[in-house]
Amino acid sequence: MSLYRQVKKTFIEGYKSNSDKVKENRINWSSEPSVAKIERPTNIARARELGYKAKEGIIVARVRVKSGKRKRQTVDGGRKPSKSGRFFSRQKSLQAIAEERASKKFVNHEVLNSYYVGQTGQEKFYEIILLDSTSPALKNSKAYSNVIAQKQRAVRGLTSSGKKYRGI
Repeated sequence: MSLYRQVKKTFIEGYKSNSDKVKENRINWSSEPSVAKIERPTNIARARELGYKAKEGIIVARVRVKSGKRKRQTVDGGRKPSKSGRFFSRQKSLQAIAEERASKKFVNHEVLNSYYVGQTGQEKFYEIILLDSTSPALKNSKAYSNVIAQKQRAVRGLTSSGKKYRGI
């Protein structure tokens, strides 16, 4: 069995068993800002599958998003039975929303990809791989230069989760 397959297996087993260390991590993540830059990916095997390399100009951010449906404000001005619903499902996935928030926080970076890392009762956590658009090391690489050229990828739905909600 390859090294990354073993790492992936241990990561999945650890999160399925819901060990004390995993619970403690999630509690710590909840107290962090909603978009926080982290030193290295939590799930290195998944990050490498999606294009992460420990290179200058590549960063990882953990984003916290409220899970569940969107709650609409109550209707004022009389009874409107057709509009009486209060909870509506979003058109975008929570992962796509997390990617957009990361791209707004890190303005000079483009979103490469993202993956799910865990959840609490009210929140879901995603890790977003971001590429620095001003980095000369990334501009010269064949793998990343095309991604950097696409401005505002997450907002326009050009990432993998964005393509899913657009139906591509």
